[in-house]
Amino acid sequence: MPPRGSLCQTRRRMNHWRRLTGALIALSGVVIVGTVGYKMLGFSWLDALYQTVTTVATVGFREVEPLSDVGKVFTMVLILVGVGVALYTFSVLMETVVEGQLQELLGRRRMNRAIADLSGHVIICGWGRVGRTIAEDLAASGRGVVVIDSNAERLETATHLALVGDATEDAVLRAAGIDRAAALVAAVDSDAANLFVTINARALNPGLFIVSRVRSESNEEKLRRVGADRVVNPQSIGGARIAAFVRQPNVAEFVDVVMHDRNLEFRLEEITVPAGSAIDGVSLRDAHLRDRTGAMVLALRAEDGSFTTNPSPETPLRRGQVLITIGTPTQLAALEDLVAS
Repeated sequence: MPPRGSLCQTRRRMNHWRRLTGALIALSGVVIVGTVGYKMLGFSWLDALYQTVTTVATVGFREVEPLSDVGKVFTMVLILVGVGVALYTFSVLMETVVEGQLQELLGRRRMNRAIADLSGHVIICGWGRVGRTIAEDLAASGRGVVVIDSNAERLETATHLALVGDATEDAVLRAAGIDRAAALVAAVDSDAANLFVTINARALNPGLFIVSRVRSESNEEKLRRVGADRVVNPQSIGGARIAAFVRQPNVAEFVDVVMHDRNLEFRLEEITVPAGSAIDGVSLRDAHLRDRTGAMVLALRAEDGSFTTNPSPETPLRRGQVLITIGTPTQLAALEDLVAS
């Protein structure tokens, strides 16, 4: 639930835009009524509009046509009503400019256009410590990121494309381009919110890859049942990582550096064998992947989710398998091209 201050600020902004919309509608109504009224008094349409604008604006020009007693009464009423509406509209417009509401609106439109141009991006729901870390790592790898959070003040620190809203709502997810996204991370503070985000995201994009954060171990299976491809407990992973540093500090640090240090020459990557690949049905030995690319295959993951670590040279490669590989960016790019050929 967003903080009370943020919620009040959001309500004030909504009330402001409602007041501005109402003022503009009222001013337009005054101009229309005034124009029609002068037209009925015998003015041409252009003269009627001119007379209405000069009257409401209190410019003080002479009447275009001589006014009858009825016309004078109508003009007085128009002045009393129209001038009040015009002054109110002007004050609301000035408030919009002074408080930066117009700039905010233009910025939001630019943001929406930028999101509309994205495809294959990652949507991160929740801009807390976990969401920030995820966004920074994904952005460093070149992935497009869109952040959603209900706290407008918290999103002011975001350096990525961001939307203020409730990630459990379909309209907010659609605004983030969920139909074109490749993945979504549900990293809201509560397990219940992440559950609803997962349900809605899966319904809106059945092919989306969804990773959900969980606090309670008892909720992990629930999140998987509603459509999460992966469920992560940061506390549990953090504890296991600390234990790994205690047991085997060098191994743990090597894996950590390979996974997260962008300055390191070597990378760990996953490459899926597509249908029609040149290596489909070929053994690791006969594929000569390392000889031809320099990258090394550390493990294979079958379509059923099972892993084969340190596979033997006789292991056949099949479409749908995922190769867990290590190598330099150039070597991995060559391996990906070979697998996709």
